[in-house]
Amino acid sequence: MQEPRKTGIPLEARCQVRGKVVKPPRDEVVFPMENDLNPRGGRFLRAEVRPGLRYANLAVRGKVLREVADEQVPRAIGMRPDLVSVAAGGNDLLRPRADPDALAGAFDDVVARLRQANCQVVVFAGFDPGTFPLIRLIRGKAAVYNMHLRTIAARRDCHLVDLWSMSVLADPREWSQDRLHLSSDGHRRVALRACEVMGMPVDADWRMPLPVIEPPGGWAGRSAAWLAARRLDARWARDHAAPWVSRRLRGVSSGDAASAKRPELLPLTAGGITPC
Repeated sequence: MQEPRKTGIPLEARCQVRGKVVKPPRDEVVFPMENDLNPRGGRFLRAEVRPGLRYANLAVRGKVLREVADEQVPRAIGMRPDLVSVAAGGNDLLRPRADPDALAGAFDDVVARLRQANCQVVVFAGFDPGTFPLIRLIRGKAAVYNMHLRTIAARRDCHLVDLWSMSVLADPREWSQDRLHLSSDGHRRVALRACEVMGMPVDADWRMPLPVIEPPGGWAGRSAAWLAARRLDARWARDHAAPWVSRRLRGVSSGDAASAKRPELLPLTAGGITPC
């Protein structure tokens, strides 16, 4: 395996995190992932970086690990970037027959290919799915898979952003209505964590607690809160779980008609918002 290129943060580099941001490498950053950590693409990526820094985002929602490996990784390698971030496997774990050990072997192959191409790699280990009903059923498999990802990141000398360890993400307010993708504030906190891992100075702390919501008092208040939570569960089942099951039965994916938000390496706008 070739030694990775030595890169560092230029003295003029500063990031104000408003979405998915990682430490600027020397020239190029590519994100091949199954799900974009920032559903708004590059509009929240703010950076003051030296001229020449380029960025691509190959993520497409709904992709499984095999598709990431076959479609996105070769494109990423072909761009010859300095830094690549990878978050993949979560969609596979939602399948009933998912094998986290086999998935980890495929993920390791992806990382090995990127490292052999002389790329620095940022590995994202998944979040704890124990917050919500039904989704928590995959918690055991997710824990096993994340254990493998931590080992892979250490063995392959990668940066690791471990979402499972971010206890603030256990708050339902950090998630979108589908309970699989982060809210805007959840994205902001993950971006802060990524910058922390990369040694990038930031202007906020991802650990900052959310405002406390006082639980309702008395039997009537607790009953009302319980009923409200069940209504939310029923709405989620109708609007998100049922369509997901329908797509699985029809053999289609939510990302079949989707495309990458930023498929080419394009320069960042220094001091401004990256155009999508």
